[in-house]
Amino acid sequence: MSDRKAPSPKVRVLQQPLQPTPTPTHVHTPQSPKPNHADPLRRIARMAEQARQDAEQCAKLVSLPIQHAHAAGIDVGDATHWVCVDATADGGDTVREFPAHTPGLRQLVDWLRQCGVTTVALEATGVYGHVLFLTLLEAGLHVVTTAPTFTRQIKGRPKTDKRDCQWIQRLHKHGLLPSIFQPDEATQTLRDYVRQRANLVRLSGQHIQRMQKALELMNLKLTKVLGDITGVTGLKIIRAILAGERDPRQLAKLRDRRCKHTLDEIATALDGRYRPEHVLELRCCFAMWEKYQPVIGEVDLALAAQLRGMRRQTELPPLPPKPRVRGKKPHDPRFDVRTALYYATGVDLTALEGIDEIHALTLVGELGSDFSKWPTVKHFTSWLGLCPNWKKTGGKVQSSRTRRGKNRAAHALRLAAWSLMRSKSYLGAYLRRQRSRLGTPKAITATAHKLARILYNLMRHGVAYMKQEEAAYAEQVRERLQKQLERRAKELGFELRKIEQAQTPAAAQ
Repeated sequence: MSDRKAPSPKVRVLQQPLQPTPTPTHVHTPQSPKPNHADPLRRIARMAEQARQDAEQCAKLVSLPIQHAHAAGIDVGDATHWVCVDATADGGDTVREFPAHTPGLRQLVDWLRQCGVTTVALEATGVYGHVLFLTLLEAGLHVVTTAPTFTRQIKGRPKTDKRDCQWIQRLHKHGLLPSIFQPDEATQTLRDYVRQRANLVRLSGQHIQRMQKALELMNLKLTKVLGDITGVTGLKIIRAILAGERDPRQLAKLRDRRCKHTLDEIATALDGRYRPEHVLELRCCFAMWEKYQPVIGEVDLALAAQLRGMRRQTELPPLPPKPRVRGKKPHDPRFDVRTALYYATGVDLTALEGIDEIHALTLVGELGSDFSKWPTVKHFTSWLGLCPNWKKTGGKVQSSRTRRGKNRAAHALRLAAWSLMRSKSYLGAYLRRQRSRLGTPKAITATAHKLARILYNLMRHGVAYMKQEEAAYAEQVRERLQKQLERRAKELGFELRKIEQAQTPAAAQ
């Protein structure tokens, strides 16, 4: 008897040759999906319908009246610019590609002049688009810079740079491209200076944060006893620590006489652990912060000179003195911003509640002094993104959130609104009431919207803002509630009567 085991039945089945049973082509088994012969027909029908809609849109566009007969469209790029005109002088190709370097821009301008172009439309792009915009302005052409959302191709058409410039030229010829806001040349220069200064202040502020971290790692609670470590007391103490002083009492004696905390409190906070790596980090960050201060001062000199060049020729009444609110900070401008802006714009923006000199400088740098570019105050607040962005469909409101964006002017107005949280004024009471109803973010946006309307009326129509106290807003809210109660009582069939307070005998005599 052999020890070899017999193969299992499963093995024997696999060893047998497989003979599949033929399946008729007209019989559909459950495993095979039923072919749908209508899918290709539906796809063809959809493509035909899309082509018909595109043709209708193109025909409708061609039938529109021509607003700009000598218009050109430019698709801006980093390396090259594609330009399309309506007709050329020599009858050649109406679409050409020009390099983006300076000689290429000169060739582009010369070709546009030869073609008799008077107005040009281009998409709002990055830095290279801004250089092209300034070059065309210097050449005496009317330039319309539009947002890319208005120059989108018809859905289904091929998209190339060459086709994009043709589409931009066609839309601009019929006057269908709205222009985005572009300030005048002087305001653009001021805007660049203001943005440079803001970037330098932000970068230097990062080194202040690293200095605070180094102090915390050494267990020096300097930020608990000083509101600003770059103030008079803070700078003296930091320089003494870097010079080798470690005695808390000696460091505390460097306090300024206006410091709120006592010498003993500051000495207790300065009793720390001075590890060499943390002292080195404090030294490096302090040196970097000091390097930024003369650079910021140089930008301040350029800002002051630019504002002097924008000074109005008309006579203005003298600016009333403003009470001092706080002392000078290291990052404050080195010149009188309030006076310079007053003679450049003709109004005192710092008179508005919540707007200080830095906010006013940012607003003038971003918006300029000519507010006639926005026809109404609603156009202005919509451009800022401070009003509801309604999205309705089928009669229902899907969303009313404000439009997202990086508008620096809107950001400055939001910061000004946030500073009114503890104000006893009319706007401060409005902010607190909206905060209780809507929450902090929406309340800040609503108050910034009010500030934007006040700013527009001041700059456009010269309507001065009349400051009101918190009691005026409380009375306004009370009157509104009383009207609502009277209306509801009338709807329900009741009569609302005010309760007269009974007079005391002493008051009656």
